[in-house]
Amino acid sequence: MKNPIIAAIEGRVSTNLFDAEKALTDEQIEELTRLATRAPTAYNLQNWRFIAVRTAEAKARLRAAAYGQAKVTEAAVTYIVCGQLPSHTVVDGRLRPSVEAGFMPATMVGAWAEAVESTYSDNPQMQRDEAVRTATLGAAFLMFAAEAYGLATGPMVGFDPTAVARQFGLAADDIPVVLIAVGYAREGNWPQKPRLPVSRVLETL
Repeated sequence: MKNPIIAAIEGRVSTNLFDAEKALTDEQIEELTRLATRAPTAYNLQNWRFIAVRTAEAKARLRAAAYGQAKVTEAAVTYIVCGQLPSHTVVDGRLRPSVEAGFMPATMVGAWAEAVESTYSDNPQMQRDEAVRTATLGAAFLMFAAEAYGLATGPMVGFDPTAVARQFGLAADDIPVVLIAVGYAREGNWPQKPRLPVSRVLETL
């Protein structure tokens, strides 16, 4: 029997056609988000936000900012996955539970805070890069969490980030990176498109 993770990777498709009659519960949305936050982040900063757009009014605003893509309103929910610009000021709060659990030395907290400050302070490009990395990993985990529950997903980069930030009140340090439509697929979606052969993308040194 094939490993279910490998089966999900090989079988996942980017869904464009959703059954607009089927919804997700609050519990389902929270569980998908919980699993998404199991993705790794640098220094355990957990510098992300997941905005679950599910009401008709909110979907209409997001669809307008996403150039009218129908899946925004047809999917049960569309997540706005944001990365946040990294800050050393959150390190203590993020790491304290690990110290209290007994597997991280308390002395490492300050050292990691200093590392975050020295790595990202006064470097806007590094800050943005880290926000995008964080959101991307979270989005990937979100998609495979949805697969595990028999749900379809459609990632979208076609949206106006300025309009999304304005419409949904994003903070200055929130970077909207990708939209993930989640719901139940209807007939007519394409299968997974063929990928380049490994020989074209892999270099072994």
